Amino acid sequence: AHQSKLDFFCKLGYGKQDICKVLENLGQEALEDDVLKELIRMGSKPQALESQAQPSSLKLVARGSCSTSPGSKWLGEDESDASGYLRPIVIDGSNVAMSHGNKEVFSCWGIQLAVDWFRERGHTYIKVFVPLWRKEPPRQDSPIADQHILEELEKQSVLVYTPSRKVKGKRVVCYDDRYIVKVAYEKDGVIVSNDHYRDLQNENPEWKWFIEQRLLMYSFVSNRFMPPDDPLGRHGPTLNNFLSKKPVLREPKWQPCPYGKKCTYGNKCKFYHPERPHQAQLSVADELRAKIKVPLSLGKEEEQRNLSP
Repeated sequence: AHQSKLDFFCKLGYGKQDICKVLENLGQEALEDDVLKELIRMGSKPQALESQAQPSSLKLVARGSCSTSPGSKWLGEDESDASGYLRPIVIDGSNVAMSHGNKEVFSCWGIQLAVDWFRERGHTYIKVFVPLWRKEPPRQDSPIADQHILEELEKQSVLVYTPSRKVKGKRVVCYDDRYIVKVAYEKDGVIVSNDHYRDLQNENPEWKWFIEQRLLMYSFVSNRFMPPDDPLGRHGPTLNNFLSKKPVLREPKWQPCPYGKKCTYGNKCKFYHPERPHQAQLSVADELRAKIKVPLSLGKEEEQRNLSP
């Protein structure tokens, strides 16, 4: 049991010294969930991340550079994204599979559809987390479809099983949501789920911000995986920018203003106005001020002349 726990947390990138220390404190029979909690509390970080001087989001990479930093191999990662511009993807396997199976069947095909969608976009770091007990033969109360897909994704180092075991015939399951949020947070990636992880948001303020800003929701439309074009709402980033480390801002001149001539934003409007040749128009309030400014200033000058001896 000690060795299996040691191996599991070594796979996550934690140092043996930290793991052994936590196991000594909590005892060898401690649940993996509790061990992970204690590692987070201690401030222990995966070695691959500690070796980097800066977080990946703050690194400056030359345009067109395909260089990857050494020591970024973690959780079976073969290489970081080729361009370095695409965020790592962490998929809540249970949420996606149950969503595709209309909350009745654990549909593994749904996971495959989601993985394929991100692969087609060019993401190379994709991890799916699923509880280990989903490997077991399906029972009547928990049906599962296309179970062979899980085995295939595991061989491709895409799928990671979160630990579970049986104690006196009762299944003890580790909290897979914590693994999902933890890995996505450490990798500065995106969580794919329709769950809001309210309990984890309350547990850690840093995770709260991360979940609010990096949660990608989705729908299945006729066996097609579809995330929204505006993941953070109407005024937030586009889907492409949301999934990129380096957002590409579109030039406002290519986007005509939806209000047209009725727009009251003036020079503060970020959209294109064909009726404004140089886009340097004043706002309505500024225009009115400009019109009355000249006579007002003239009046003041006359007053000063009259007052001066």
